[in-house]
Amino acid sequence: MFLFQHWQRVALVGLLAAFVPQVFAAPADPAPQASAAPIWPKVRNGLFGSRAIDENAGEIIVLEAPNRAEDASTVPIAIRTKIVQSPTRYVQKLYLLVDNNPSPIAAVFELTPDSGRADIETRIRIEQYTDVRAIAELNDGSLYMASHYVKASGGCSAPAGKDPKEALRNAGRIKFRVDGPLEAGKPAAVQLAISHPNASGLVLDQVSRLYEPAYYVRKLSVRYGDKPILTADIDFSISENPNFRFYFLPSGDGALHADVVDTKDLSFSSEVAVKLGGVASTTR
Repeated sequence: MFLFQHWQRVALVGLLAAFVPQVFAAPADPAPQASAAPIWPKVRNGLFGSRAIDENAGEIIVLEAPNRAEDASTVPIAIRTKIVQSPTRYVQKLYLLVDNNPSPIAAVFELTPDSGRADIETRIRIEQYTDVRAIAELNDGSLYMASHYVKASGGCSAPAGKDPKEALRNAGRIKFRVDGPLEAGKPAAVQLAISHPNASGLVLDQVSRLYEPAYYVRKLSVRYGDKPILTADIDFSISENPNFRFYFLPSGDGALHADVVDTKDLSFSSEVAVKLGGVASTTR
């Protein structure tokens, strides 16, 4: 069961299509007010309906992003939450939204108490000046939002940073890194990098004058033994070679296992051994 079901995404994209010309019009003001993008109310309604969202939620969630990105195709983003993940109260979903991107829903992450901390770091593409939003949904259904206005443009339509043929050959290689030494019951940071072109479908081939087809990672799931740690629905707003930093709660020796599925329905997996007092990293 995807966090954001395919039919829901299709319906929402169809609903937003009528607003694309407004979104891609050059803004008269280089720094418009937050929440000014005409698509945001449609995205909000499609995801959350009439549910209340606390927009002054610094005690719950913080979004870190540059004011002006050096490279619009790899903009670093960090979502940090300020509550302890416990069985009684925890962040169960994090939504990463980029208002003015062709696909505003960059990712939806699902977490559990075994995630240890509901913090996510990644890199995104930004097509034009935009609000970036992080919304935390707690297990009681309450919603909290942090936003940051980022000045960047052309990230979704920029050519790939690496040779496309080489990128395709390496597609699906996964690299794990776990910060150690590991202690039982203490959240440990995990870095997971996926070799993949994550092509947006918006890059114009200068020779053929045709747009290169979209091809990106759409699903990621990580488990620790039989415990789910992180599940994510991903879109092409995530940068080439998707990279995620997150946490898990070690409880004993075992393994972290990652499964990845892309838009060609190709599946890739990797595993890293977990040992209290130390850790091994692996690429497969």
